Amino acid sequence: MKQAAVDAEAERLDRVLIQLRRDIHQHPEAPGQEQRTAAVVARELRAAGLTVTTAVGGNGVVAVLKGSRPGRTVAYRADMDAVPPKDIVGGGPAPAHLCGHDIHTTVSIGVARVLARLRQQLSGTAVFLFQPAEESLSGARALIDSGVLEREHVEEIHALHCGPFPVGQFAVTGGYGMPGQDKAEVTFSGPDAQDAARRLAVDIGALATVALPQTPADLERIVAEAQTPDGPLTRFVALRATAQEAKVTVSYRCWPQERYVEVRENIRRLAMPYAGAGVRFPAEPFPAMVCPERDARRLGRHLRCTLGKDHVTELRAAFPPFSGEDFALFLNRLPGTYTFLGVRSPGAPITTSYPHYPDFSPDERAIGVGVRAMAGWIAERTHTSAGPAGRAQSAWGAA
Repeated sequence: MKQAAVDAEAERLDRVLIQLRRDIHQHPEAPGQEQRTAAVVARELRAAGLTVTTAVGGNGVVAVLKGSRPGRTVAYRADMDAVPPKDIVGGGPAPAHLCGHDIHTTVSIGVARVLARLRQQLSGTAVFLFQPAEESLSGARALIDSGVLEREHVEEIHALHCGPFPVGQFAVTGGYGMPGQDKAEVTFSGPDAQDAARRLAVDIGALATVALPQTPADLERIVAEAQTPDGPLTRFVALRATAQEAKVTVSYRCWPQERYVEVRENIRRLAMPYAGAGVRFPAEPFPAMVCPERDARRLGRHLRCTLGKDHVTELRAAFPPFSGEDFALFLNRLPGTYTFLGVRSPGAPITTSYPHYPDFSPDERAIGVGVRAMAGWIAERTHTSAGPAGRAQSAWGAA
């Protein structure tokens, strides 16, 4: 399959996909409540000729496109839910698409429609997973538990996420990704319990090595540092400790993910001098999403070839203020990539492209760019086969 054919089909869909995204955007649904969005997705994919299964792992939609030639089975995942009010920066009155999942869903539909139009040139099988409940970190587990990866014999998986990069630019994440998240709760008893909680919260707060962003300037700095080799975000603890009455609640993210052992030990050490302090942790922290380095390098080469070298940057760290990402559970089972799609309009404030901010307003031109890039990438990956000595052979040249 030639990229020129992909580009031509994608261009025909530009206006249709922008209208589709606007429709999804106007009907945000909270995690686990994505009935309307799932119905829209299923309608679009059935119309394109894919085999569609609904109600997978809750409101999940699975669509399968078989090419006309032999090849591999590759999955592409999009998340469908909106940000719940409590997770909007500053709070909000209702769920809203302030994380770009409406963009992700639209891009995935676009990729499916492009490849369906080019089915005669497509090798292998593309499996599209439209996931519910990403914001609650439960949807990926539900899809995995449904057995879809085994049923469809998926060999690798890929995804995009909106990010605060110039519109049309991609940020690949080889060896990095997004931090997991861990929590702790320390309870006190006795007449000075409230004072002890306040003092311990200050002590635990000092474990943080980076500050959570408070201003747009902080966000700009984080984006720059995430692209800096050996910068301050290559190893960090981003932590918030809050005292309320006789309890300290701790939430933190760290990199690398193994560092949680150290953080837990430090929390226990700081609580130990307080008589009657009880420390509790979940059984395990939610895992970090670590993107395989080799796969990211391959995708970076593909994107530079497809779009030009100026359209690709590399992340050299994980974003500490981001919440967990349950795509981690897929990458713990399969190789694949997770890449940021730039949605920042020229001259726009960074908060318009930084997920969960109330003025998040992605540049819709990113949809067409995402469709072109990912349709070509999935076509390459389904075509790729093992050559001599296990070296990958690709429709686009050396993988």
